[in-house]
Amino acid sequence: MVFKRLLGSLGVGAPTVDTVLDPAPVRPGGALGGQVHLKGGQADFDIEHITLDLVARVEAEHEEGESEGVVVFDRFTVGGGFRLAAEEARSVPFTVALPWETPVTELYGQPLGIVLGVRTELAVADAKDRGDLDQLTVTPLPVQEAILEALGQLGFGFKSADLEYGHIGGTGQQLPFYQEIELHPAPQYAHQVNEIELTFLANPAGLEVVLEADKRGGLFSSGHDALTRFTVGHHDTRDWTAEVDGWIRRLVEHRSASGHGAPSTGHGHHGHAEHHHDGHHHSGPGMGTAIAAGAAGLAVGVVGGMVAAEVVDEVGDFFEGDEESED
Repeated sequence: MVFKRLLGSLGVGAPTVDTVLDPAPVRPGGALGGQVHLKGGQADFDIEHITLDLVARVEAEHEEGESEGVVVFDRFTVGGGFRLAAEEARSVPFTVALPWETPVTELYGQPLGIVLGVRTELAVADAKDRGDLDQLTVTPLPVQEAILEALGQLGFGFKSADLEYGHIGGTGQQLPFYQEIELHPAPQYAHQVNEIELTFLANPAGLEVVLEADKRGGLFSSGHDALTRFTVGHHDTRDWTAEVDGWIRRLVEHRSASGHGAPSTGHGHHGHAEHHHDGHHHSGPGMGTAIAAGAAGLAVGVVGGMVAAEVVDEVGDFFEGDEESED
């Protein structure tokens, strides 16, 4: 959905802008293409620059509780330096590279409730205006999908997903926030953990997989969080179901100090993750793109019944409200 409006701060008769993203799915680290359509106003205007901001709705925890805000996590100048004649129609094509840590917004075609947008800024005669906002849809990388598929095969169920402001200590995280995917435990682990939280931190070589377990307490002990980290390559070939099951078993058996409130960097939720990766590539079937029946269950009930159209509306409502607050 495109949110068009008159570039109000540029005055009556100013140009209008309409950014249309290519319909092809995009992945973290992949190319995002589209066209910025300009329509001249009642007079000639010198277009100084056309800039695209990648924006996200992010949650932040602080002493007073939780709040939400908009974070710009990348910015691209895609055109400018020309005169747009009165009533002239002009299109500016663009292709930009998404950051590798760009959050995933949908899984198996169903939205996860993550709100990302592409906001277009037009600079004309020393005035700037954010004149257009588009929903950004991002699908998983093959290795991310393989890990999620394995979790589904093991019996884990999707609970929720959000973006958390802060940094996970001990990782190579680049963005000022990270995505957290919360999962209901598989039956075989339900007596040990309340939920599993999963974070992917992708980079050109592969990705870090951060797993956190909200562990159940025993008769004479209270529950606590355990956290661990693994690294995989983009083209690794493993028996992913067995691999991920091994990760989960190692996580729930984890008793090191990192699971008992170890200090974190910039965020109180995660302690310093330990690096548990033996470097061996396990043989097994290729990742493939087929969706296993068990994995499809991960997407059931995503965003608490919110349908895709409502997610789109939320994108517009949220960011339009943010623009008004910043003006």
